[in-house]
Amino acid sequence: MPRSVNVVAARRRRKKVLNMAKGYWGSRSKVFTIAKNTVEKGLQYAYRDRKAKKREFRALWIQRINAGAREYGISYSQFIGKLASKNIGLNRKVLADLAMNNKEAFKAVIDAVK
Repeated sequence: MPRSVNVVAARRRRKKVLNMAKGYWGSRSKVFTIAKNTVEKGLQYAYRDRKAKKREFRALWIQRINAGAREYGISYSQFIGKLASKNIGLNRKVLADLAMNNKEAFKAVIDAVK
């Protein structure tokens, strides 16, 4: 009886990895074993950096809110503390957008907490 090999599934699996490695330089996009290592490492970076992106954006929003609040003579920590005590439910993303693009609305929020 001839030996049975799982060529169809193996080819599909290798092809999937090589398709993910398109655009890589040299053997990283041609040789399966090297491409597999590179793709796996790339997926690890992608997972890690999806988390890091959230941290970086939150830090950016805080800097923008702080800069906007200090124009009106209040620090970021005081501003956020007063927002919480007045039960104003605006998140940092919205506050940063107001501070950058809509100064009048941001001033209204600051006036509301003072």
